[in-house]
Order: sequence, then C-alpha cells, then structure tokens
Amino acid sequence: MSSPTTILAPTTAERVRSACAHAETAVLALPGIDPVPTTLHHLRRCGDAVIAVQADSIAAALAATANETSAVLELTDHAPLPLREPVRALVWLRGWVRRVPAQAQRALAVEIAKDYPHPGLLDVGHTVTLLRLVVNSAVLADTSGAESVDHADLRAATADPFCELEGAWLQHMAADHADVVAQLSRHLPTRLRGGMVHPLAIDRYGLTLRVEGPDGDHDVRLPFAAPADDVESLSKAVRILAGCPFLNGLRRI
Repeated sequence: MSSPTTILAPTTAERVRSACAHAETAVLALPGIDPVPTTLHHLRRCGDAVIAVQADSIAAALAATANETSAVLELTDHAPLPLREPVRALVWLRGWVRRVPAQAQRALAVEIAKDYPHPGLLDVGHTVTLLRLVVNSAVLADTSGAESVDHADLRAATADPFCELEGAWLQHMAADHADVVAQLSRHLPTRLRGGMVHPLAIDRYGLTLRVEGPDGDHDVRLPFAAPADDVESLSKAVRILAGCPFLNGLRRI
C-alpha cells in the first residue's frame, strides 16, 4: 500500500504574513469609534504591528490618553489583476494598541524603513503618528474558509520568499502567457473548465487559479511537485505544471 501524498502549502501563519505584506488598505477598529483608515501598516518580525494614522484623528487621541486599548486591525489583500471579485483574503490582527512616545517616533520610522521603505514614513512626527499594536492573535479568511493563528506561530513565521515578486509575475502571466494559463486550466475540475480563468496567486509551494463562472467564483490550488527555492526553480515548476515540453529552451515566465 502506498503512503498518502503530502500536499505542501504555506502555513496559515505564513499566509497571514504574506497577506499583510500585500495588503494596500487597512482600518483600525477601536472601542466606541468608527473604524479609522491607516496611512501605512507594517507587521514586524517580532509579531507586533506598527500603524500610522493621522495625528489629529480620534484614534491617535484615544491611544494617547489610554495606556492600552483593545483593537483590531483589518487588512485587505487584493489581487493584482482586474477580477470580478478582487479581494483575495482578509486578515484581522487582534491585540492592544498604544501610542509610540513622541521622542521615539522618528527613530522607529527609520527602523521600519530598513525593511519597509514606505513614503508615508516621511510624515511621521508631522501629519501622522505611529501606533503599536501588540498582537495576541490573527485570523485569515479567504474562499476556503477562516483560520486563526496565535502570536507564537505568527512570530516564528515569515512571508513567502516570492511575495514581493508575485504581483508582477501574475500580471506578466495573464498578459503575455495565455497559453500557459490555458495549459494550467487542464488541471481544473471538468465542471469549471467553461469559466474565465485567471492566475490568482503563486508561492513557493504552488499556484492558485481563479475561475469566474456563471455560478460564481471558484479558486483552485495547483501544488508543485516540490517547493521552489529561487526564481529559476519557480519558473520551471510552473512550466512542469503546465506540461511544457521545452523546459530548458523557453525564457523565464
């Protein structure tokens, strides 16, 4: 009897990390006030999140007057392609928020810029202020369901190594490699093959297709035979999955 096949995939904690890195929009929910949009957010390696809000906002005032306030940061991960339903995942980071002391604001902004050089950091100490969210837990929700992650797992996890390249890869695949997408579509269940197929996500373990059909949207994950370690092996893994017979003779996707 053959042993069951292990399907490799990112852990939920890794998916949270990647989704937070991709998310362009986030709102901070605090007790008693309407959700406040953030001007930037950064989930640090230690597992805490640093958030920037307008200095004259109610959120900044509330965090300044209270030592710690319960809070939830909601982040939205949008697909880099124009889809019928653009949201790929939602992440909720739950914990306690506090205002970063005025004398430490600029130093923290400089520290964050080393890993996340966001232009909004230039406004720290002027029109925006930094808050620190001490994260207790996280929840990630997508079309497959919702899963929670505790702080210890989140702290130990890292984002997918191809996270920063993913958007450009998917856009290039959709615009210039319709043939590859068509070949990948052969792996879809028969009932889904009549819909519009788009590349939705890619990571070191596999690729996800979004099928827009008359009965709704469906996401189908196609795992690689082995994890990809670099860009060359990622490109080769996609072409193997697509059944390309000229793996060594074609240019990189």
